[in-house]
Amino acid sequence: MDSRSFYNEILTDHNLNPAHKHDLPDANLVLRGVNPSCGDDITLKLKVKDGVIEDGAFVGDGCAISQASADIMLDMIIGKREDEAKALAGKFLDMIKGRAEKEDLEELEEASALQDISHMPARVKCAVLGWHTMEEMLAEKHDGVN
Repeated sequence: MDSRSFYNEILTDHNLNPAHKHDLPDANLVLRGVNPSCGDDITLKLKVKDGVIEDGAFVGDGCAISQASADIMLDMIIGKREDEAKALAGKFLDMIKGRAEKEDLEELEEASALQDISHMPARVKCAVLGWHTMEEMLAEKHDGVN
């Protein structure tokens, strides 16, 4: 299977059958992320206890890339410590900027299917919306905002 086919299959699956697109009433961290250039609008909800992301979900609307990327991200960060989730976000953003190492791509698992987005500047903001929202949410938590 070529990488383009793999990319399309992963995006299609996460867009049509998102595991994490639902409300999460017991979330203790909630932050809205908006991409005004194309209308992507998500609200990320995390349940964090003792520094571990126990559960997560998102609601909202947007293009297939933003929705699939948020769903993939949640697959990856649920069950992880906050610092691990932030490290994954850093690797994902490096990948989108075309600076990821082979080991980083392996660690990013399904998220690495979005690697080609780096060649589509108009879609980069779509792919990183959920990841930036998560980073901002965790930073605000530690700054006492959330």
